[in-house]
Amino acid sequence: DPTKEQWKEILGVCKSKSLLPFIDLAYQGFATGSFDDDSYAVRLFAAEGMQFLVAESFAKNAGLYGERIGAIHVVCQDAATASNVLSNVRKRNRMMFSTPPCHGAHIMSKIFKNPKYMEEWKEEIKKVSGRIQQMRKVLFDELARLKTPGSWEHILSQIGMFSYTGLTQEQCELMIEKHHVYLLKNGRVSMAGINQNNVKQVANAIHDAVTTKPKP
Repeated sequence: DPTKEQWKEILGVCKSKSLLPFIDLAYQGFATGSFDDDSYAVRLFAAEGMQFLVAESFAKNAGLYGERIGAIHVVCQDAATASNVLSNVRKRNRMMFSTPPCHGAHIMSKIFKNPKYMEEWKEEIKKVSGRIQQMRKVLFDELARLKTPGSWEHILSQIGMFSYTGLTQEQCELMIEKHHVYLLKNGRVSMAGINQNNVKQVANAIHDAVTTKPKP
């Protein structure tokens, strides 16, 4: 997860190489609890006059997985480019799905147009994000209590719904088969699935995996 300073460096590279960035804004608000902070990179690139694309989804942050509602934004430097892009986007839209389901779009439209709903949504996102951040701290503290080998600072420094634990495939398989703690075999685990009732089980599974099958 790049810091603001790192995003500025990324911007510099994009500029120097004349790249066309594509930013995936998969779950705005869930990373830090702030819609503005989570869209920092988008605002930065726009302020610097970059042309770029943004894919935005409301599947996670609005609980609309079944609706698959989102948007594609194309930021252009001038009206002529925007007109050409719009023409091409319309053609691609027509070829791929023409008329997508509108139920999710109507739900988000009601939220966006009503200040009261918008504030309620922001507060709910803040609570969800805050709980995930709290679970990161509880998991870290539990691993520290168990004196689990290795550094686990990355659990605290990473943001969002998921964490890349750094566990090997063998360690992940042990957690799944022995402890029934399920995660991807590349070590990616859902922090949203951890709570006060199962955090010790997760920590014990990690500890067992790391001590039983240490990295070479």
